[in-house]
Amino acid sequence: MEDPQPPKLTVVLLSYNSKNYLEMFLPKLIASTPEDFPVVVVNNGSTDDTRNFLHVNYPKLRVIHIEKNRGFTNGYVESLKQIDSTYYCLLSSDVEVSKGWTDGIISAFDADTSIAACQPKIRSWHKKNEFEYAGACGGFLDKYGYLFCRGRLFYTVEEDKGQYDTPMEVFWASGACFFVKSEVYHNLGGLDNDFFAHMEEVDLCWRMKNAGYKIMSIPSSQVFHVGGSIISYGSPSKTFRNYRNNLILLTKNLPARELIWKLPFRLFLDGIAFFHLLFTGNLTLAFTVLRSHLSFHLKFFYWLKKRKQSRKFALKEPVSMYFPRSIVWEYFIKQKRYFSQLLWR
Repeated sequence: MEDPQPPKLTVVLLSYNSKNYLEMFLPKLIASTPEDFPVVVVNNGSTDDTRNFLHVNYPKLRVIHIEKNRGFTNGYVESLKQIDSTYYCLLSSDVEVSKGWTDGIISAFDADTSIAACQPKIRSWHKKNEFEYAGACGGFLDKYGYLFCRGRLFYTVEEDKGQYDTPMEVFWASGACFFVKSEVYHNLGGLDNDFFAHMEEVDLCWRMKNAGYKIMSIPSSQVFHVGGSIISYGSPSKTFRNYRNNLILLTKNLPARELIWKLPFRLFLDGIAFFHLLFTGNLTLAFTVLRSHLSFHLKFFYWLKKRKQSRKFALKEPVSMYFPRSIVWEYFIKQKRYFSQLLWR
């Protein structure tokens, strides 16, 4: 007998001590996902009642148990080795899907073979008329490595009025609901475990773009994200990974001619952030920034070795969808609060 063909899409739901979210969102996920797109739950070292809950309530569902949680990234690194599928959807447990949520994205993949990854429109589960902070309608990177979203600039989260409903090439797709072509994922090395959590999807998308692939936002697909359920926004843990991982991101992926000046300049900007936090009395976050830089510098030559591997597949052509100016300047000095106000030329 011939081996059965792998499914076109497998939804890989990562859960860490998230029994409450599984109770809330798993029934709708199964009901809203076509039957020929299997759902696999990855129990990433949970210490709550997740294992028993899934065994009792979803005995036919495939569950991959990882005995020890070694980070968000490792949950996928270990589980995706065991899943054969044309496309993966890497889905966080705190996401509520909607009817037909896979349709537009699968159509986009089928229509353009240069697309490596996609994300849907991501709205806030708490405020369903607004975009979600960490994903919105697709992610971008400015010339100094600062991240922002189509629908969220720094502290301004926009109401969704359909203003970004056109499909668009973006720089990165959100890890909350990340569709990726499996062949490209594995060929380019997948998620980097050194990120542990936060910006690992940006690193992967940057490698994909360096290799000549597209990343797309497909707003006809829509999900709702709770957000901040594992590492809360604004926490010292989030701040540490935000600063450290961004430096790793730049070191691994920038062309040498840009890295040689952008990395020192970014260190200077982070220094300004440190003194601002220090003199405004936010000592905990100030010293978290300092700790993140120390962590980065102590392993600097290790990051350079990783850069060599990361740049191996990079093409000579410049990467598309950079924002060519400073988003910090545009937002805080020029008072541009909405993505639609940004000028890209």
